[in-house]
Amino acid sequence: MSRPCFNANLALLVVMAAVLALPVGKVRAGGGRLQLTVVDEVTGEPVACRIHLKDARGRPHRPRDRQIPFWHDHFVIPGQVTLNLPRGNYAFDLERGPEYRTRHGRFTINDFADDAKQVTLQRCVDMAAERWFSGDLDIRRRPDRIELLMQADDLHVAPVVTWGTDIDPPRRLPPEGPVNCFQPGWCWSTRAGLISRAGTELLLFGLEEPISLPKGGNGEYPPTIKYLLAKPAGDSDGGAAAPASNAGASGPWIDIAHANSWDLPLLVAHGLVDSIEVANGRIGRESIVMKPAVGKPRDGALYPGPRGYARWIQDIYFRLLECGLRIPPSAGSGSGVQPNPLGYNRVYVHVDSVFSLEAWWANFRRGRVTVTNGPLLRPTVEGHLPGHVFQMAEGDRLSLEVGLTLSTREPISYLEIIQNGRAVHSLPFEEYAKSGRLPLVEFDEPGWFLVRVITDLPNTHRFAMTAPWYVEVEGQRRVSREAAQFFLDWVYERARTIDLTGPRRDAVIDYHRAARDFWQRLVDRANAE
Repeated sequence: MSRPCFNANLALLVVMAAVLALPVGKVRAGGGRLQLTVVDEVTGEPVACRIHLKDARGRPHRPRDRQIPFWHDHFVIPGQVTLNLPRGNYAFDLERGPEYRTRHGRFTINDFADDAKQVTLQRCVDMAAERWFSGDLDIRRRPDRIELLMQADDLHVAPVVTWGTDIDPPRRLPPEGPVNCFQPGWCWSTRAGLISRAGTELLLFGLEEPISLPKGGNGEYPPTIKYLLAKPAGDSDGGAAAPASNAGASGPWIDIAHANSWDLPLLVAHGLVDSIEVANGRIGRESIVMKPAVGKPRDGALYPGPRGYARWIQDIYFRLLECGLRIPPSAGSGSGVQPNPLGYNRVYVHVDSVFSLEAWWANFRRGRVTVTNGPLLRPTVEGHLPGHVFQMAEGDRLSLEVGLTLSTREPISYLEIIQNGRAVHSLPFEEYAKSGRLPLVEFDEPGWFLVRVITDLPNTHRFAMTAPWYVEVEGQRRVSREAAQFFLDWVYERARTIDLTGPRRDAVIDYHRAARDFWQRLVDRANAE
């Protein structure tokens, strides 16, 4: 079932009077003034929002009032703003996250203009009302402005990065405390940190206080992580009956910001990964940020161009699922270091009980998750949310029907069902829209599957994806030999890139050996090619 949520491309025209009967001192010569009020269509009350305002040359306009939060090409307002603008023509996009229609408009400012305009924002989806609560796992913005930023993009959970290896000194923390809920269903926290070393970027959540990081080079990176988290090496055998993610049970929640991070196979092998960003800050609103290669490089022939980067990241995640590992996908905007607005890449977590941060993270761990930077998904399979494990007996066959409610503001190209690492069904959106149904998913052996939706936008990778559902045969998970070998080879490749000399050589080698043994055991016990 699909619901349209198309952009409101209304060509709103606001033309200012050329000369108004006002004292010259009240309006600056060489330009004019516009008071803009944005209201919710249903309540009629002013509502916080984000504005992308550009002049005739396409340059972003930054308000003179430094109390208005500005980042890259946009600013946010609490519902009303007075803009003093130079003479000229302007165009704007007005947004409030993906659940509201985008308003596009243009206006002209003439000398001594002074006008007031009201714009209405229409909500087309209320995900929280359906118990799906949005969050962004990579926020680098000022904590003292975070509540306005959250409201302006309709973001419900915001762990703000306040310390880390590239934040010196740590951000000044607000006096309210580490966790703040300013209205029901809206919470933010300063218990988030960043470790960015040796081609790997980790986001840590739930710590009571920042960690003092010891100095170290590439060769010391794995034992540094183990030192910080105090986790014994090789504490999970990664077998078909063992979950891969157990860091949050005795330490902070650990999110991998880039799936191609060099130490991903080591961190997974040591049970130190709770989620992986399949939509990270490099995947932007206008384009994909291409930086010098960091981490395991991709095959340019298989994953060409900027959009190939996004596919590469997701395929690495699929290979982890192919190893029988159950790690939920996540998303982060990188707002504050990347050009994205807060919550551009976001994860929705279903909370069917009373909302709390604890319930949100608990259901995140259960895999009740969708990830998006555009389309909005509310999926079930036979009435079950993502993360559910279906059981079947040896020799049986299982047919599963996907129920999907889909809303979108941009044209969609196609929908996919990814099963055991490959697209087994790919439906053009027009075909899906006619029937509102997806093909059945068939199993006669262990496996997993998820739904992915791809838009038509050419310059970036705008998509939505569910977390997986799993199928076990008499308690047995699928483990692919090819996928496990992929990560085993990665461990060897990583070992060749680091300095294995110096006083900590033995510790470094021990961690690589433990990771090697972890992936080798998975290769040996694989039950699928």
